[in-house]
Amino acid sequence: MANRTDPAAKSIRGTNPQNLVEKILRSKIYQHTYWKEQCFGLTAETLVDKAMELDHLGGTHGGNRKPTPFMCLVMKMLQIQPDKDIVVEFIKNEDYKYVRALGAFYLRLTGTDIDVYRYLEPLYNDYRKLRRKLADGKYTLTHVDEVIDELLTQDYSCDIALPRVKKRWTLENIGSLEPRKSALEDDFEEEEEKDEEDQLVAELEDEGHEKDYYRGRSPARERDRDRKRDSHRYRDRDYERDYDRDRGRGRDRDRDRDRDRDRERDRDRDRHRLREDKEYGRDREWEGRERDRRDRDRGRRRSPSRSRSRSRDRKDRDEERRKRHARSSASPRRRGDRPEDASTRDEPKKKKEKKEKKDDGTDHPDPEIAAANKLRASLGMKPLK
Repeated sequence: MANRTDPAAKSIRGTNPQNLVEKILRSKIYQHTYWKEQCFGLTAETLVDKAMELDHLGGTHGGNRKPTPFMCLVMKMLQIQPDKDIVVEFIKNEDYKYVRALGAFYLRLTGTDIDVYRYLEPLYNDYRKLRRKLADGKYTLTHVDEVIDELLTQDYSCDIALPRVKKRWTLENIGSLEPRKSALEDDFEEEEEKDEEDQLVAELEDEGHEKDYYRGRSPARERDRDRKRDSHRYRDRDYERDYDRDRGRGRDRDRDRDRDRDRERDRDRDRHRLREDKEYGRDREWEGRERDRRDRDRGRRRSPSRSRSRSRDRKDRDEERRKRHARSSASPRRRGDRPEDASTRDEPKKKKEKKEKKDDGTDHPDPEIAAANKLRASLGMKPLK
């Protein structure tokens, strides 16, 4: 009996209002302690007191998917089906934000498309914070306008499938709903009106200044104006002269900077060249030292053969010196000995000359060959045979 719908309640969307909640969630709500203890025997008047005690909203939580008090109260409202005026008062209540959220959720389940847009869209301007219980039992922070946007745009909210509603532009096209008017539109219109008024005032002031200017023209004022214009012209000339002077100084400064940079570059190039020359000189000196060291090592390796050749040369020189000494120290000839004749001494010379003449080939029996050998002998070439 406690879980039955009020007999005076009307069917919503062709079914029992409690059937808008899934059977599994509905059975869990019936078994929950809050439903049995706090929601038993509630009426539309006493329901407000329980709604004012809410401190969070949400669907189910925990491992057993226990329903929240918010869902239990939604189920109780579907069971007793309060009047539309009471639900509207819930929505318009500005003191208790959870009471407003409860009325908005119930109207989204049971209201028509036009009532949903008409009563829920103004809640977009409510930015108060709400606590929401998640499925893991933790709390998160949200706002009233976010909850309203979820109800108007999503298919599920608080683990309940929301009934489908028509799009707003469809209702506007058929004339059932007026175009939405933003709460900031009045402020925008006021700002636009202020801007237009300020613009008109500025234009009027400019026209008044022009009239005063042309109306109050006098020779003295014209002289003052000409004097100011001339002073400005002279000031502009002085400024241009100073600018040209500064520009010339800047060019000279840039030229000097470039010249110093070129000098520094040449100086660095000279330093680099000297460093390379020194390194090249060191390399040449090192190569010379290495060459001398190799020659010394080669000389050391060749020293035994050189010493043998030197000892052999020394022995030959000693033998020649010994023979020369023996000839010079030989005894003089005796008087009885017959000296050699000059003719006998000249005989070997003559034989040699003859041999040389014969070797030249000039005495060849053939006169042509002899002439050719004579020519070849004068040129230092070998004779023909």
